[in-house]
Formats: sequence, C-alpha cells, structure tokens
Amino acid sequence: MQELNFPKFEFRFKSNENKVSIFDEIRKKFIVLQPEEWVRQHCVQYLIQHKNYPKSLINIEKELKVNGLSKRYDIVVFNSDGSIHLVVECKSHKIKIDQTTFDQIARYNLALNANYLMVTNGINHYYCIMNFKEERYEFLKDIPSHSNTEY
Repeated sequence: MQELNFPKFEFRFKSNENKVSIFDEIRKKFIVLQPEEWVRQHCVQYLIQHKNYPKSLINIEKELKVNGLSKRYDIVVFNSDGSIHLVVECKSHKIKIDQTTFDQIARYNLALNANYLMVTNGINHYYCIMNFKEERYEFLKDIPSHSNTEY
C-alpha cells in the first residue's frame, strides 16, 4: 500500500481469497483493504493516538440523509453530549482534493452540524472550523486535540 503522510501505525491484516483485509478497531471487524480504507484507518489511528479522541466517541461509515438522499460519511467524532464535533472525509491517495471534495463535506455537514471538518487523501490534510454565523468554513493548521476541546 501507498505510504501516507501520517505517523507510522501498527495494523492487523489478514488475507482471504486473494483479498487483504485490515482490522478496524472502531467497527471491530476486518475490512477489505482498498486505498480509501487505508487512508481511513490511518486517520482513525491519528485521531486516537495523536489527538487523544476516545474510541467510544468515533463512528465510521454510517448513513445520513442529505436533501432526501442517502449518503455515507467516513468518520465522525462525537462530543460527550452526543453532538458532532468533527466530520472527516477520506479519499484515496490517488484522488486530488479540490472544491468538489469540500462541497461534499459541507453538504454532509448541513445534516450533521459539526464544529470541525477534515478532508484527507492521506497525503494532503485540510482542517476547517465552521463559522455558522457567516455560513462558511475557515481553514486551520490542525484540528484540536480531545483535551483541548470544549465539551
């Protein structure tokens, strides 16, 4: 798999019928290893190991309704009160992040109302804070760690 712009993490793998799977600590099962999943698993470990978010507040690939259409978000980190703190959109390292990607996560956030957004292809990472009053997002250098977050 492609080397990504994340710290090195230890992962569990298994091979079955010529398909390699990676163990997802959040979903507690092996997931077929595709380029986007490789990015997602690195991002999850980054959130847990480097940003100190508890596993219990992280959710992966759940369905949401956006303008009546069913969509799936990649990663959501909840606040302890059940509101959404962070939405992460993961793309394969082969996908260039552009305005379309930001439009996608912004549409998702109309339904989710997260304070922070992260978009990554594993190589480039972009972080935003929502300015709900002005209905726009503002870019940040990084997202806050769990201990630096207001709950």
